[in-house]
Amino acid sequence: MPDSKPPGSPRRSDATRTAILDAARERFAADGYERATIRAIARDASIDPSMVMRYYGSKEGLFAAAVAVDLKLPDLTALPREEIGRALVTHFLDMWEENEVLTALLRVGVTNEAGAERMQGIFRDQLLPVARTVCPDPEQVPARAALCSTQLLGLALTRYVLRFPPVVTLPREEAVAWLAPTVQRYLTAPHP
Repeated sequence: MPDSKPPGSPRRSDATRTAILDAARERFAADGYERATIRAIARDASIDPSMVMRYYGSKEGLFAAAVAVDLKLPDLTALPREEIGRALVTHFLDMWEENEVLTALLRVGVTNEAGAERMQGIFRDQLLPVARTVCPDPEQVPARAALCSTQLLGLALTRYVLRFPPVVTLPREEAVAWLAPTVQRYLTAPHP
């Protein structure tokens, strides 16, 4: 039986995925991750909830696919070299405190493969180019950016998700003072 769709027309599954993602973005923005439900998202997309599960597997998988996060990283080339670590740690503390979507994505990322891949992509696509501008050894850029991620994500995980009391109560400037030299070293120090 010949295909009745004209060549180049979008497949129905693509339209369904788009409708689900659009509804999910709106619902997560309006209700937050915890209160948004698959049923409400499916209702908003005018589809059966089983279709959401078919395409995304879980609420976590849907969230990871729906979320777009701009880390809004500062231009490090405009800073004195010795201030790069401090600027990044301060920037990330601001991001974690102001962007509940980023914190929700971190929660999802530690328990869900799609969420982890999404978080990896965000950090790879946005932190790697920044590291490239300041790292003294181009071949070391991926490793150094990944090492920076260990510090930044570790701080976020322990302060905003797991909520370790000593990290939660650590004054912001003290957190910056502890982490900035390590991030600075990862990005700008000679290869060990």
